[in-house]
Amino acid sequence: MNRNTSVVSGVRVAHPEATVHDIEAARAESVAALLDTLRAESGVEEAYALQTCNRVEAYVVTADPETGRHALAATGLDEHAASVETGHEESLRHLMRVAAGVESLVLGEDQILGQVRSAYESAVDAGTIGPVLEEGVTKAIRVGERARNETAINEGVVSLGSAAVNLAERELDVADAAAAVVGAGEMGSLAARAFDAAGVAEVVVANRTPEHGEWIVSDLDAPGRAVGLDALAETLAESDVVVAATGSDDPVVTADVAADAGETFYVDLGQPRDVAPAVAEHEAASVRDLDDLEDVTDETRERRSSAALAVESIIDEEFDRLLSQYKRKRADAVIARMYESAERVKDREVATALSRLESHGDGGVDDAEREVVESLADALVSQMLAAPTQSLRDAAAEDDWETIATAIRLFDPDIEDADPIRLGDERPPARFAAAETEDD
Repeated sequence: MNRNTSVVSGVRVAHPEATVHDIEAARAESVAALLDTLRAESGVEEAYALQTCNRVEAYVVTADPETGRHALAATGLDEHAASVETGHEESLRHLMRVAAGVESLVLGEDQILGQVRSAYESAVDAGTIGPVLEEGVTKAIRVGERARNETAINEGVVSLGSAAVNLAERELDVADAAAAVVGAGEMGSLAARAFDAAGVAEVVVANRTPEHGEWIVSDLDAPGRAVGLDALAETLAESDVVVAATGSDDPVVTADVAADAGETFYVDLGQPRDVAPAVAEHEAASVRDLDDLEDVTDETRERRSSAALAVESIIDEEFDRLLSQYKRKRADAVIARMYESAERVKDREVATALSRLESHGDGGVDDAEREVVESLADALVSQMLAAPTQSLRDAAAEDDWETIATAIRLFDPDIEDADPIRLGDERPPARFAAAETEDD
């Protein structure tokens, strides 16, 4: 990677800033399409994209923030009112928060970690992952794993969509059941994902606009399909359990639509109701509403909220560690350049000294004498550079980029852009943002 390529820039249209409709409007054809768009932009060294029901995000690595913003504009994400642009450090921290589940509609949900990992694999396959995003994204995945292994962030349910499925699990065997979700909004999306996690045999999403349902189904592991509301009666007849969440002013699941549904368990999340009261009069129908969900949500909300504090501590710890590793590598890159310069001088002077000794001696310089001279030169270089080496590492740890830049000028005076570059409020300059980090 080019020594100057170091800055991560990001843009997203995602929860919680954006609505589901905002996200739907921002969606690309695929993650691969986003990566192709980014890779084609001038100055892009690396690219990563993440696209789910609740977020569309893109990241690039470039030599400076302006080039990054220009490249990301090609995705069109910045044109949406709900878009958020992020710089180097904010992008890295945000990826950690996403993988940990604290940016999700369902606090601590598990599926997002798999989606982050899948997006990483897609970028690797596309050849757009390099040293910077390799470290940033894999660190985010590690944070997500720690969050779920070391805290209770993914235990229980706190959203209405997942609570609806949890309630259904308490009253019937959901595993291998045929499930239907009526509505493709936020709650419908959450319910579909909860059904997926519960191991249902199939998820059918019925929505006024089937394309919106297809976006939800595409993110599920379980078999699924999307249908229009004109196929709702047939869908109910084939379903064992149904979650309705359309936001319609009038009931969508009417007595007539559900007439041939047979034995079916309904959870109505609509306000006003999506399932007409008359449906409950069917002998084979069981209908639950929002009041029935209170016990399910109350018993887990406090547990997850407490766990979220522990997850934030993990994010802070790993983020600080990542920045320290970046700084150490930036210092090491400058130190390597310093030693390279010193080695060139040493080799030249040793060659001159040996040549003079050979010209004044009768038998020349033997191997033992040559080794003594070379060892002396090596020792002098090491001792003279020991203090500058430590000073450079201390300077990097303290973000003292003036000292770093001065060192570069001293040991590599041909460098034209040795002045440190400030990235707004982000102190690490672009030219020293090395990416080859290692875990402590």
